[in-house]
Amino acid sequence: MSKDEQVDQTKETEKETPDEVAELEEATGGELENVDEVKENKPEAKDKAEKQAEADEEEIKTQKQTGERGWYVIHTYSGYEEQVSDQLKQRIESLGMEDKIFQVLVPKEKQIEIKNGKRRTVEKRIFPGYVMVEMIVTDDSWYVVRNTPNVTGFIGLGVRPTPMMPEEIDRIKKRMGVEEPKYKIEFRPGDLVRIVDGPLKGFEAKVTDIDEDKGKVKILVSMFGRETPVSLDFLQVKKV
Repeated sequence: MSKDEQVDQTKETEKETPDEVAELEEATGGELENVDEVKENKPEAKDKAEKQAEADEEEIKTQKQTGERGWYVIHTYSGYEEQVSDQLKQRIESLGMEDKIFQVLVPKEKQIEIKNGKRRTVEKRIFPGYVMVEMIVTDDSWYVVRNTPNVTGFIGLGVRPTPMMPEEIDRIKKRMGVEEPKYKIEFRPGDLVRIVDGPLKGFEAKVTDIDEDKGKVKILVSMFGRETPVSLDFLQVKKV
């Protein structure tokens, strides 16, 4: 392979974050395209390149045809998780892949966000940049998922998609199904806060402890030359 080709491949690899993504893209297209370039530019490397390309293609085919139903993780461009999910569902239906691709999931959980003195419940992605797919990995199903716009690749070992462990799936589903939302806290122990509500309004204090389950924060307020511990609701304090 010439230096120019190596530079081009390096640039392509830098566009994707996970190492396994670069390997997937190279194995499913880049290596075979380079065979033609080798024929034109380096006849002496023709046989070696063709044999390597054939070996890689056969390995991918063998590894992908597992025939086992499982949950796999695909990497997407950040912020495109929902779009990828919707487009993949449309592709599954239009291409008739319901017998091989069963579910597409963007893991989310409820959180309580306190902003501008108001409390609201919001849904946040648990794993930004990732989407879970339940499927049987074959050449066809792999191609449908991998070539969905804004998908950068499967997560796995080398070119082989790796299924998630059952206990991982159970843990994520349990986390998604929790009815009581979590608080999203904007400060940590040791931070300075200002009390914005209640009898101590206007005082500054230091955070000593946070109870996310109850939505409470313990602080030390300096009054009359001494520090007094106080427990308040998250809504009653604001980070300085």
